[in-house]
Amino acid sequence: MTTVPSSRRPAHHQDHDQDVAPVSPLEQRVPHDKAAEQSVLGAAILSKDAIGDIAQTLEPLGGTAFYIVAHETIWVAITAMYAAGQDVTPITLGHRLTVEGTIDRVGGHAYLSQLVDACPNASLAAGDAEIVLDRAKLRRLATAGNHITQMALAGQGEADDILDASAATIGQVTQTTGPAARLTMNDVMELVVDEIETIERDGKQTGIPTGFADLDSLTGGFLPGQMIVIAARPAMGKSTLALDIVRSASIKHGLRSAFFSLEMGIKEIGMRMLSAEARVALHHMRMGTVTGEDWQRIARVLGQVRDAPIDLVDNAVTTLTQIKAHCRRLKQNGGLDLVVIDYIQLLQAGGRRPETRQQEVSDISRNIKLLAKELEVPVVALSQLNRGPEQRTDKKPLVSDLRESGSIEQDADMVILLHREDAYEKESPRAGEADLDVAKHRNGPTSTITVAFQGHYSRFVDMASQTEYGHSV
Repeated sequence: MTTVPSSRRPAHHQDHDQDVAPVSPLEQRVPHDKAAEQSVLGAAILSKDAIGDIAQTLEPLGGTAFYIVAHETIWVAITAMYAAGQDVTPITLGHRLTVEGTIDRVGGHAYLSQLVDACPNASLAAGDAEIVLDRAKLRRLATAGNHITQMALAGQGEADDILDASAATIGQVTQTTGPAARLTMNDVMELVVDEIETIERDGKQTGIPTGFADLDSLTGGFLPGQMIVIAARPAMGKSTLALDIVRSASIKHGLRSAFFSLEMGIKEIGMRMLSAEARVALHHMRMGTVTGEDWQRIARVLGQVRDAPIDLVDNAVTTLTQIKAHCRRLKQNGGLDLVVIDYIQLLQAGGRRPETRQQEVSDISRNIKLLAKELEVPVVALSQLNRGPEQRTDKKPLVSDLRESGSIEQDADMVILLHREDAYEKESPRAGEADLDVAKHRNGPTSTITVAFQGHYSRFVDMASQTEYGHSV
């Protein structure tokens, strides 16, 4: 049998026939199945229908599913002829390979005939292709494992950085497993109609409820895969607003949230949440002047707050790498519905830093969006604004005021600008009010929503709730 000269092939693609130079024991253990590869190619030469079946099976890896480089070359030629509408036979395939100058490298015309003989039945081609794909996946996993081992032994970065890079490496392997979904427009329209009917039956709310009726009405809640940026100048209450959203999702609706605070400690967060939920003045808690009535209010909600599925992570976490690793663990152990990061400008990219802070923030922003897509949960990222609002007469923030990086606006699916007029004008007729300016909304309209700010309870509420509970401490 004519074989491909070993000198013309990369070591990792050698055909292990007896008439080639001996290879190392490790090379012999590389997962592959020569007989299955030959049978697949023989079927493709015998049957045009088999080519389509094989191509669909091998789609995740394409030509690289073949271990033997000669087989990869032959398969690429076959698929090119198939796409051009040309008949594939040993003669026409041999002619094409001759024109390309690769016929000798694949073993000549004799080897093409041997491939046909190696195929017992062209109708079994898809099954043999499954074997070829399985061995290719194993090779990729082995390569990924070696890469991870090398990174760990070389000490390339901190352990968390290597862990994240390892997860990404494995992810690249798993992303190639399984054929891509093939949907006709009829299939797509059925999915769309089903979605419309579900929304009509169950109501417009399809995402994570924020606790603010007008905001939920505008957005349908925060949706999986979305990056939502809440931005404001310091001391406007963006952390408070984020905690309100977490309380709504986890305490009111039992959804699992992860709140990463790079600024406040765990006790501070817990005290604010309890103040907001029990409607007990935060300064009473801090000053030790809690009344008997206050304790009764605390007792009524304490069990509900304690049982809420909220993961609080304080400022010990400083990099997005650590956040990603933590979120993956939560996702794998009990699930995850919402992530909040407080706030972007306090994060570090991890690993080797870019040359400028602006580039670093851009990298962080882009990776937050990727995190939302990977985990299929909404990620709320808080952000500071620059001093632009303070230099304008009306003090109202703009999306262009996002601090340090315009890429935050580009990456975000939604940008909510938080503004309180009474933070600048103590005698403002709008004292106790706050504007949630939905300045960017990729999936719908923009609008400004007015809510009530109850600073003494460390919370924002709908205006209707403000009327119900009043302002008294």
